[in-house]
Amino acid sequence: MTGWLERRFGVRTAGSTVRREVVGGATTFMTMAYILFVNGAILGSAGLPPAQVLTATALVAGAMTIAMGVATRYPFAVAPGMGINAAVAGSLVAIQGLTAPEAMGVIVAEGLAITILVLIGVREAILDAIPRSLQRAIGAGIGLFLALIGLASGGLVVRSTGPGPLPVLQLGDIASPRVLIFLVGLVIALALTVRRVRGALLIAIAAATALALAIGEAPPPAALVSTPDFGLLGAFSFGFVAKLGALGAALAIFSLMLSDFFDTVGTVVGLGGEGGFLDESGRLPRMRRVLVVDSLAALAGGLASTSSATTYIESASGIADGARTGLASVVTGALFLAAMFVAPLAGVIPAEATASALVVVGFLMSGMLAEVDWRDLPHAAPAFLTAIVMPFTWSISNGIGVGVIAHVLLMTAAGRIREIHPLLWLVAAAFAAFFALA
Repeated sequence: MTGWLERRFGVRTAGSTVRREVVGGATTFMTMAYILFVNGAILGSAGLPPAQVLTATALVAGAMTIAMGVATRYPFAVAPGMGINAAVAGSLVAIQGLTAPEAMGVIVAEGLAITILVLIGVREAILDAIPRSLQRAIGAGIGLFLALIGLASGGLVVRSTGPGPLPVLQLGDIASPRVLIFLVGLVIALALTVRRVRGALLIAIAAATALALAIGEAPPPAALVSTPDFGLLGAFSFGFVAKLGALGAALAIFSLMLSDFFDTVGTVVGLGGEGGFLDESGRLPRMRRVLVVDSLAALAGGLASTSSATTYIESASGIADGARTGLASVVTGALFLAAMFVAPLAGVIPAEATASALVVVGFLMSGMLAEVDWRDLPHAAPAFLTAIVMPFTWSISNGIGVGVIAHVLLMTAAGRIREIHPLLWLVAAAFAAFFALA
């Protein structure tokens, strides 16, 4: 067995041990396990049963993480992405009026498109077209979007009831049990995060849920284990094309593809640097394999109704614990598959318990704005607009569109038109048409 592991993953060659890989894989799972409950809470608002979402989430995360480890030999884990799930529930369903199966049809189409782009090499061309400032702003905007969803789910921020158009939002009832549960979870999550405790978000969710059970704000579980419910597999529809129109459907797919793409590239490069996997030129060997698996994971997420799956930055926790090969990903994936049998717990966890995880993840993602050069105004202003338009309009697509158009306009006004990638003109024109039609 040791000889086979060495041939398959190169554990000793990577300067690691089987024990270290197992520990690293388990650490990554503990750090990521919150997605099992948070994804159900988010997609539950789109009408999907949380217990079924948990089963599908565990299945996709487990299968695609194992595929990532075997195909790429990197300790990268995969799961339904935070941000894309928010786009499904908060934008495609709540704003654009799609049904949950139709929204998942958008994810399937996005997964197919991004897989084809990887296979023909276009994905790298898109990366070259979008300036780094907008890439970072997309990730940060998604983080702010998640934070706002968390604050609203926790009851701390509510729709304004005041007269006139302002204010739009206001402080919720901080004396209510719902807000108390959220605040306790948030304090625990932040405290454990700053102390770099493994599984901080999962511990916070568990603590807030325990409080909710103790004060009668959550129902006790009917059972601790159950048979996995695969009812969501294949429950998607391409009816979104007729409902949104050809251009609207194309832009919905394109917007999700951009978010998915830049999240993956930034995550993979960051993990590569953390693990010392990058070559002398700063590129990740076997990058094409990573992108292929990641793209297929996006497709799998749509097919299973979990939203697009992607490579997780939380994989850095396992790398920090010594994981250096794909064996760690196999361990992480196996633990996700085992988690399919704890679906009854998903119905117990209230939205305000998982809300704290959304706020903390949003905080961590919004840190990407620190990488924007704020002295370069033609780059900084579009990045700022991208980041704030996403949460304020409850739409990732709107943020990307406004940012791209602003970048083209401001770079032109600054006399730096030659720095605009030709492909970016096409993207800006497509978004301008989208806004005009809307």
